[in-house]
Amino acid sequence: MKAELVLKDLKAYINGTITECCLAIKNGKIAKIGKEAQMPRADAQISLKGLLVLPGLIDVHVHLRDEGKAYKEDFYSGTAAAVAGGFTTVLDMPNNAPVTMSAETFKNRMEIAKERVLVNVGFYSEFPKSLCEIDEIIDAGAVAFKLFLSEQVGGLNINDDNALAEAFQKVASKIPIAVHAEDKGIIKSVEEKLKQEGKRDIEAFLEAHSERAEAEAIKRILEITQKTRAQVHFCHISTRQGLSLIVEAKRAGLPVTCEVAPHHLFLSDEDLRRIGTLALTMPPLRDKSHIKALWEGLKNGWIDVIGSDHAPHTLTEKNAESVWDVKVGIPGLETTLPLLLTEVNAGRLSIAEVVRFMGENPAKIFGLKDLGSLKEGFRADLVAIDLKREFIIDSSCFYSKAKFSPFDGKPVKGRAVKTFVGGKLVMDEGEIVAEPGCGKIIKAKVPMEE
Repeated sequence: MKAELVLKDLKAYINGTITECCLAIKNGKIAKIGKEAQMPRADAQISLKGLLVLPGLIDVHVHLRDEGKAYKEDFYSGTAAAVAGGFTTVLDMPNNAPVTMSAETFKNRMEIAKERVLVNVGFYSEFPKSLCEIDEIIDAGAVAFKLFLSEQVGGLNINDDNALAEAFQKVASKIPIAVHAEDKGIIKSVEEKLKQEGKRDIEAFLEAHSERAEAEAIKRILEITQKTRAQVHFCHISTRQGLSLIVEAKRAGLPVTCEVAPHHLFLSDEDLRRIGTLALTMPPLRDKSHIKALWEGLKNGWIDVIGSDHAPHTLTEKNAESVWDVKVGIPGLETTLPLLLTEVNAGRLSIAEVVRFMGENPAKIFGLKDLGSLKEGFRADLVAIDLKREFIIDSSCFYSKAKFSPFDGKPVKGRAVKTFVGGKLVMDEGEIVAEPGCGKIIKAKVPMEE
């Protein structure tokens, strides 16, 4: 066998341990893992000079925007941000313009993306207006359906439990349903009262997006899950009570998983008050007791995934005078890994946990074949990290069009140095060194298109 590329002089996270080895790559896959003497002849070699190689990270919660929202982010800028942050696969949310909620909008989005992306991209769909279209969307390759309970986004009436149950039943045993669990009724009733009182500051937003709004939405979805046995993934859990409800459901055998976003792990409502609306997101930042509960959830294996919830906006949209007009969301693709590696250096997280939450578990939950682990025959999606590299987070240097971050000015230790997608070097020392379109479109539970 002759390989296309051999990576040598590296350490790699393989089968739960960090091992000194070499990697041979052929046809975009890992052909051999072993010592240098065991490597086949190759067209090229790269010495990684002792860097630690992890499976390319998977971010299951990304808003790449584009189409009607390309002024905020587009497929190239968003996937450039991903590869700069060590992610080789991202799953794109459907609240776009137009909303991805039919086979037509879904296929059109994939078609636009394929010439522009630098990483592997899978796509969510919202539920369509007519449930008979669900199978067509699944056949087109949706990795999951997304259900926003905080506002009406897709075609499914989120106020109708029977409609939700029917949709869940139709999707059950096929692909997951990812849920933004905040109760629209609770939020809107409080919001209207506050608006009438002339309240439009951050305190008002926190009051409307209460802990109760998350807990009640989770309870509602768990009842429907109990009846339908659909595979449900709860996005960006932010409260102790919400997590407790999910843990209880897991113990009862329900097919549920959940994720946490980095901003809910590292920032509190005190930070929100200090930073202002640049840190405004949904669900909002909570008090420190919830942060502690989320960290306990990670350490105990109750939380399955860390997802960035990368949500780019313009600075104008983030700085509206009224909190009700501020676009919620934080860019996270370029900060997530450095924040977590800083915790690895501090002994709060392990490399094994980083790989589990952003590699192994995402691949398992969303049926992403040959991804999330370093194994022979798996895709050669790799990130080489320097655990000792120190820098200051500076959003003005982001590849994302969103030039803001609540983590601006924060010192971090550890970053992605080289990122390989399908065996091709795409990011090297912060520079994008590949052409748009080198990424692949992922379809649910099937290999990448070649």
